[in-house]
Amino acid sequence: MEKQRITLFQLPIDPLSLNDVLEKIKLYLSAPLQFKHIVSINPENVVVAHQNSSFLEVCQHADLALTDGIGIVIAAKLQGLFIPERVSGSYLLPKLLELAGQMSSRVVLIGSQANLADSIAKCYSRAYPKATYIGIEGYQNKLNPTPEEEAHIESIVRDTRPHFVFVAFGSPYQELWINTHKKMLQESICMGVGGAFDYLSGASRRPSNAISSTGFEWLYRLIRQPWRAKRQISRLPIFIGMVLKQLFGV
Repeated sequence: MEKQRITLFQLPIDPLSLNDVLEKIKLYLSAPLQFKHIVSINPENVVVAHQNSSFLEVCQHADLALTDGIGIVIAAKLQGLFIPERVSGSYLLPKLLELAGQMSSRVVLIGSQANLADSIAKCYSRAYPKATYIGIEGYQNKLNPTPEEEAHIESIVRDTRPHFVFVAFGSPYQELWINTHKKMLQESICMGVGGAFDYLSGASRRPSNAISSTGFEWLYRLIRQPWRAKRQISRLPIFIGMVLKQLFGV
């Protein structure tokens, strides 16, 4: 039975478990290839969406909107909405790369740092030689890509015709990029994966299962990456205020 999409702060949420998500993506792969956009919704993205109408619209039209943050689970529960579990992009990505390998799919990984995407692609190519994994750097400056960089990515996507495209530019840039390039990606399942390449490549240490299960993955990342503090300090109080306003009208 199809689980009904819910709405939280004008954003869609598909209340799915990790297994539900994987089954849904298998259905996408079993049908003729077409553009599908998966987005991850967390408290920071909620705030960004209300500050950036283009990002809000992209999220509202996503084919799958996943819960990537304990704050979303709590906010939904406070409003009487049920979300079975968080489906973090950093945990979903390796599952999808494994699924691609098992189904001999074609994958393009577009990173924001040199060699990260390529090292992941080479690793999975060795594990699943019947699948195709291609990792490319993306842009030196994601806010000002050059025509040559655009042409390079377009050439690879056109020649590869990937089943999956994973973009690690950070939100909202990755989601906006996917939407802007959806004509080029018309045969691909696309997802922005933020810092998931860092975890997968070993560039950053992944939090333990105990930390992740408590929902304090965000705090772990903040401690290990203190440059996140300014961004989180500016956005999380706004999110809390949005929750209180919906609950109490304050």
